Amino acid sequence: MRKTSKLITTILLLNSIVYSQELIIGEERIAPGIVFVFEGAVKDIVFPESNNLNESQTNIHIEARVNWDLKDIPPGTPKGGFIPYLRINAIVTNQKTGLKTFIDLLPHINLIDNFHYARNISLPGDIADLYNVEFNIMPPNEYELSFHKDWTDSFSKSLFDVERFVYRNINFEKIANSSRR
Repeated sequence: MRKTSKLITTILLLNSIVYSQELIIGEERIAPGIVFVFEGAVKDIVFPESNNLNESQTNIHIEARVNWDLKDIPPGTPKGGFIPYLRINAIVTNQKTGLKTFIDLLPHINLIDNFHYARNISLPGDIADLYNVEFNIMPPNEYELSFHKDWTDSFSKSLFDVERFVYRNINFEKIANSSRR
């Protein structure tokens, strides 16, 4: 009985390692305490299928986790809470060929990262090639998010300015060769 229990525990642990396997592309922090973690994750089945590229047609799941920091944040802000209403896109450029993939990241939810922005993508070239990845983040516009006077008195009538982060020499091969199932 103990051997069976240990075997089941080992299988569950290995499954959690495979499911949580992600490549950290970059991490950023901007005022007023917003943290971005950009990742290349293992491709997945995502619903609705009409709005998401089929797992069999993709190489990776590209993600942006966007949350409030755990310290130095505005009063009343939930530590680690998800930042909604952002518009995020990524441009993945093959360093060898110059071919590009442009993708809008959409809000997602799963049991590993909870709320995040992501999409399955096909890399514009071989999975062994090196890539540059550019993330562009636009704050909510005036019709997507309203600001109370106390916020604008302390900050502004925008959550933050448009941000652009570029990462070079990204190797997605290990993630592209991985599977969630």
